[in-house]
Amino acid sequence: MNIIKKTIDLGGGRTIELETGKLAKQADGSVVLKYGNTMLLATVCADIQAKEGVDFMPLTIEYQEKFAAAGKFPGGFFKREARPSENEILISRLVDRALRPLFPDDYHANVVVQIMLISADLNELPDALACLAASAALAVSTIPFAAPISECRVAKINGQLVINPSKSDVEGPNTTLDMIVAATAESIVMVEGEMAEVSEEEMVQAISFAHEMIKKQVAVIKEMETESGTGTKRTYSHEKNDEDLKAKIHTAAYDKYVAIAAQGLADKHKRKELFDAVQDEFQATLTPEELKEKAFLIGQYFHHEEKEAVRWSMLNNNIRLDGRKMNEIRPIWSEVGYLPSPHGSAIFTRGETQSLTTITLGTSLDAQTVDNVLRNEEKKFMLHYNFPPFSTGEARTPRGTSRRETGHGNLAQRALMRVMPSDIPYTVRIVSDILESNGSSSMATVCAGTLALMDAGIQIKAPVSGIAMGLITDGKGKSVILSDILGDEDHLGDMDFKVCGTAKGITACQMDIKIDGLSNELLTQALNQAKEGRLHILGKLTETMSAPRTEYKAHAPKIEVIFVDQEYIGAIIGPGGKIIQEMQKTTGSTITITEENGKGRVEVFGPNAQTVNSALALIRGIVSVPEIGEVYEATVKSIMPYGAFVEFMPGKQGLLHISEVSNRRLETMEGVLKENEVIKVKLLDVDKKTGKYKLSRKVLLDKADMN
Repeated sequence: MNIIKKTIDLGGGRTIELETGKLAKQADGSVVLKYGNTMLLATVCADIQAKEGVDFMPLTIEYQEKFAAAGKFPGGFFKREARPSENEILISRLVDRALRPLFPDDYHANVVVQIMLISADLNELPDALACLAASAALAVSTIPFAAPISECRVAKINGQLVINPSKSDVEGPNTTLDMIVAATAESIVMVEGEMAEVSEEEMVQAISFAHEMIKKQVAVIKEMETESGTGTKRTYSHEKNDEDLKAKIHTAAYDKYVAIAAQGLADKHKRKELFDAVQDEFQATLTPEELKEKAFLIGQYFHHEEKEAVRWSMLNNNIRLDGRKMNEIRPIWSEVGYLPSPHGSAIFTRGETQSLTTITLGTSLDAQTVDNVLRNEEKKFMLHYNFPPFSTGEARTPRGTSRRETGHGNLAQRALMRVMPSDIPYTVRIVSDILESNGSSSMATVCAGTLALMDAGIQIKAPVSGIAMGLITDGKGKSVILSDILGDEDHLGDMDFKVCGTAKGITACQMDIKIDGLSNELLTQALNQAKEGRLHILGKLTETMSAPRTEYKAHAPKIEVIFVDQEYIGAIIGPGGKIIQEMQKTTGSTITITEENGKGRVEVFGPNAQTVNSALALIRGIVSVPEIGEVYEATVKSIMPYGAFVEFMPGKQGLLHISEVSNRRLETMEGVLKENEVIKVKLLDVDKKTGKYKLSRKVLLDKADMN
């Protein structure tokens, strides 16, 4: 075996080890990454030829966490790894978005990258290591790839920037920034993260800090590539060209496309009709045989001409497709409380993008159980993003949640999570249904989510808005940054940079670069222009609703939380759950008890305040300490020859001895009291040894009353 090992020094005695030549040698490239006890196996395989009619990069990234890596059994009936978890999907997307732009534009062979977590340290996060492992696997293969790339996590903890901090440090209270950055040695390619309302300057500083570490990682990958001896990357020819046809289409289409782009039409369907008409006009000059033979190339060349014409128009005429200025935001309208039954709702519409978002409030029983390799927790705040086909006018049947929907929902969730109150007792579910889409529906979700939360009466720390920024470059130094991009500007442009935040600072971001990279100067310019647009959108949101409602809606379920000493948990639950079940049955409430910080956390949930208050009264009765000398209303539970057992507080019973029932001497209890009769008793004493209660009824009776 030709085993090659390389080491990356992270500082502080921490190292990453890369190894190739030992495992998975039949793959085109394979690397084992080791960081402490965390180990990842990354493999890459690619077809030699591209499939017929493919004019794109068919790249598949699959990240999988093996439960055995942490010494755990998978959940479920089958006890084996099944479909990818949300976390695995999100990590797969992180790697995909970093690698995809660096494959050659004309390379169309099917490429599959698989990354497996084969050993896990529960206090180390593998997500920022996955791309490093995948990039190294590509480097030691013969698959064409522009340049080595790597990712790393950068966090700001106690005011200090840290590379690849531990899981406990990242999730600690003093972390104000947590980002994953991907870059080549020359420039930034991808950024994703969440922040505690940080400034644009802090974000640029953190990205630059991460880039310095990435340069070191890339240098080590290059060393491994050289030592592996893979040599020249494989040659390929995945595109067939017809230069005469290409020239004819350029002559027929380019100027017309420039003219259409210069019209500044806001209606995307009208624009599409005009663009399609140019292609239809040209195709009408061809014979049926030529159309059939050249159909694939015709579509490819017309798309190229459209892309180049639109980009030229923006760079040279300073005109966007819909006629806006480069930093101009589309018209916005929004509305809260549109739906009467949900606990909160809002519509947010910006241009031709629209989100209808709802809020549902629930108990801890509604929390999502997360049980994967590295996490075992209850998730009480969730955001689900749905992108139905009709939002873009497509006649297509929905087929479950896509990876894109998972990723967009996660971004919006993190943007809003930073402003959620820490003491909210509810489990909160936000659902964004995109009803129209023409650019940045995830940012519309953030805006609609803010309004819906305020409509529901949730006391968020501050409203959050989001904006998507774009970039057009000519590769020669000329560039324009676009605010609030359209779908076409995203598709034809060089960058999709989503920035979310409050008036104070940024709470989440996601950036994808489709060119070789982004300089710090352009990054700073994009962030500053994004801030301007973000604050404009924030102003529109606060015009609709400036602050959360002071109360939850009348039809929203009510919830109260109290804490009791641990010794009372058993008393509230009762033998076999008898007492808690009886309380729920009689009051119509839902009661849950969990241990938290050495106390019993009692959560009472009901359809209205009366239901909740009734249950709370019973619970407080159970946990209250009876006071000697106090008078209580007691219910007769059972009658014995020597007296009656009465319940004078919830869950607390005592014997009312026959001698304490009446002022006259009783020989028998027959006919004196009845079961379920309510009487008044006084607590005379509590036996210190047995804890038994001494009760009296006669001391409350008039001396003349002999009953």
